[in-house]
Parts: sequence; structure tokens; C-alpha cells
Amino acid sequence: MLSAIVFLPLAGAIIIGLLVRPARWVRYVAATVAVADLALAIWAFVLFDTSVPQGLQMVERADWISAFRIQYFLGVDGLSMPLVLLTALLGMCAVFASWHIQERVREYFVWLLVLQTAVTGVFVAQDFILFFIFWEMELVPMYLLISVWGTGRRENSAMKFVAFTFLGSAFMLAAILVVFFSVHSFDMEALATAGLGRLLVPTRVVFLFFFLAFAIKLPVWPVHTWLPDAHTDAPTAVSVMLAGVLLKMGGYGLIRINLGMFPQEAATLGGPMMALAVISVLYGAMVVFRQSDLKRLVAYSSVSHMGFVLLGISSVGAAARGVLNPVGLNGAALQMFSHGVITGLLFLLVGLVYERAHTRHIPHLGGLASRMPFIATVFLIAGLASLGLPATSGFVAEFLVFVGTFRVAAWPTALAAFGVVLAAGYILWMIERSLFGPQVARHEGVTDASLVDAVPMVALVIAIVAVGLYPAVLTNVFSAGLGPIIARFGP
Repeated sequence: MLSAIVFLPLAGAIIIGLLVRPARWVRYVAATVAVADLALAIWAFVLFDTSVPQGLQMVERADWISAFRIQYFLGVDGLSMPLVLLTALLGMCAVFASWHIQERVREYFVWLLVLQTAVTGVFVAQDFILFFIFWEMELVPMYLLISVWGTGRRENSAMKFVAFTFLGSAFMLAAILVVFFSVHSFDMEALATAGLGRLLVPTRVVFLFFFLAFAIKLPVWPVHTWLPDAHTDAPTAVSVMLAGVLLKMGGYGLIRINLGMFPQEAATLGGPMMALAVISVLYGAMVVFRQSDLKRLVAYSSVSHMGFVLLGISSVGAAARGVLNPVGLNGAALQMFSHGVITGLLFLLVGLVYERAHTRHIPHLGGLASRMPFIATVFLIAGLASLGLPATSGFVAEFLVFVGTFRVAAWPTALAAFGVVLAAGYILWMIERSLFGPQVARHEGVTDASLVDAVPMVALVIAIVAVGLYPAVLTNVFSAGLGPIIARFGP
């Protein structure tokens, strides 16, 4: 089943590239593939057994390059299963968000589907080389989607994204090779229990190499500067995928590899990681107030909100020196899913506003709620979820992070919590300036969302509210995957 979930979008891309020509049928085929992939991911999520305390499920394993002990090895646990579901959900939303693309339609949907395969593969690969191949595979579609179909300084933004990612990938590859030549295995499941205390180079250096690669992708201050540019110039659907799932690759890697394979180093460096998390939360939130472009505003808010992920992750390392508290790590995992659906929805809404008003400049907007009531209502829901309103997924995730970190680091938690106050300020300011107030004459002709536009909006609102009202649907699954990782930190 996992191979089908991973490679169905790639198969759809090949079919579109080779057999489908009319733009209308390209859209229909892409939508069919995306919906089918989401249905498979939902079915896999339903089949996932949370009563299994540890270990991988739905495993697919075969020798690939025997001479180097490289395997085709797929599997999911409680950490990766919700992220596979998130990728399929946002992949479907990205296809519908691209319905009105007019330029080089066939090539666009080919690369969009290839991107979905690459990201899904990262979350299910259990062999380091396979993991690295999928990690690098997303570079090509992302570069082309931004540089060809983007706006503004799209070539520079695409190249900046590639340069930062290549930098992180170089450190990751070096770390992977050090691990292999030390223990002669690429098996990530086996390496997690092998104990990597003795490597050819100091273990802390390997830990930091992995950390840099994942910190760039998360992103963490000060290696975050590629993100606002990439978001600003990317097409709407690419921003949805970038914020919704590509950033989660960084958080997933930190939990799976840095915590799961190097618990001693994570415990030692828990304090510095927490400091970076607090800086990211506050820096991202404060810089938001200087933004007048809707996309850049949401992009910098992502830096702030993903700082909560690192905060929850670092709490496990800090707690390992005293009372181990798994709540913060569960909150970090839930924040990855929550941020994916909330920020994905925000970028989708910004794109819809831009298509109709032909501007993202906040001072030039205003009074749009009366012209597009459905979009305005969903925008309000997404904004309130982003600032952590109770009954939304944003509240549950941030609450768990704060509860988990406060016991081990009260002052850093209090400082990070101030980021929620700042978020309330900039979110409410953005909504008031963009949607309410006096109507602007040049926006008299704008229209509300179409049926195609409404599909991804409704799907993401359902996810936000469902997780907010019944978070156990995800926290129980995450707990099953995070339990073995937490156990490696000792009693």
C-alpha cells in the first residue's frame, strides 16, 4: 500500500506527460490522481494500529543494491503516518488550487505531482539512501515550479531555495556516510536501536550536521531567509505545499534522526536548541509587523510557528536531565500537522484574494468581506486558528508544547508564549485591514469563491476543526510513534 501512496502521483505525472494533451483533461487526470491518493492515505490511516506499542507497520522491504547494503525499505509508524495523510490532503488541495493555471498546464501538473511523490517518500523511507534520494528529489520540481510559474524575482528565489537546500543536503550526506562507514548499515530502523556512540568522527559533529540540514528546511533562525522569498514568488499551490509539507520534512528529520538516533547529544544540546526555538518564535512574529505583503506576512508567521516545533523537540532533550515529559514532543508533532493545514489554508486564501483583487499589498485592500463573504469567513477561521483559538488545531498543538516545556524550562516557555500574543496582534490586524473597513472602489467587481475553489477550503477547515475538537484522533497515533523515541532518553 505504501508504494501505491508514494508512486501514484508519479504515475499520474507520467501519464499526463506522455498521453494527455488538452488542458481540461490534464486537470481532470491530476484531480483524479490526487483524490485517489488521498483516499489511499485515509485508508492507510484507518488501518494503522495504535495498539502496537512500537515498530513499523505496512512494511515493504527488498534488496536494492546489495553490494552497499542499500534496500528498498518503506514503513510507517505513529510519527510518519499523520504526515503521509497531511501530504496527500495538501496534494489534493494544491491540484484544485491550480485549476485556473493557463501557462504550460501539462508541465505544471507533472511537476506538482512529482513533488508530492518526493515529499511522501521522505516520510516513509526507512533506508538512509532512499531517504536522501527522496529528500533531493523535491529540489527539481520546486525549482521549476517557482522559476517558471512564479512571479516577481522568481529565478532568484528559486535559486536561493536550491542553494540553501543543497548546503543542508551536503552536510546530511556527509553525516549519512560517516554513520555507514562506522556501523555498515543504512537501515534507519536498526540504527535507531544500535547505539551510535562510537563513530569515525565525534558523534556530536554528526548530530550537528544532521541538525543543520533539518534546521534549514524547518526553517530555524538564522537559516530561514530563503523562505519568505520562495513563498512570495511561488504560485499559490506551491506555497501551499511548501508551507504545508516541505517544512515538515525538517521537523520530521529532527525527531526521527536527531532525537531517535542521538539521544545523548540531543539531551546535551537541548538548551541551545531551545534558545534557537525561542529566537525563531519571537523574531518571526516581530518581523511580521513590518510586512505589507500578505504572502510575506504569512511566510514570516511560518518561521514563528515552526519555532514551536523546535521548542517541543528541544524540551525532550532538556527534560532528559531531569523529569522526562513526553507532552512537549507530542505537541511538536501535532504542531507540524496543525501548521500544515492552517498555513496551507492561509496561502490558499491569499492566492484567491490576489486572483480577484490583483494585489497582495495590504494598504490597497479593504472591504472585501461584503464582496466575497465565503472567502472572508474561511479567512477569519484560518486566522483565528493560526493565533490559537480554542476548538481549533492551533490551540491544541501550542497548548501541548507549552505544557510540555514549562516543567523543564519555565522562562523560555514564557518568552515563546509571548509569540502567541504577537500572533493575535498581527493576525487580527491583517484581517481587519484586508477584509473589513471601507470598501475600495476598484474592488467592486471581485467575486466570491467558485465550487472548485471551495473544495480545498472546506477540506482544510474540516481538518482544523476536527483536530481541534477531538485531538486524540492524531495524538494517539503520534504517541505510538514517539514512545520508542522518548524511551531512548532513559527513565
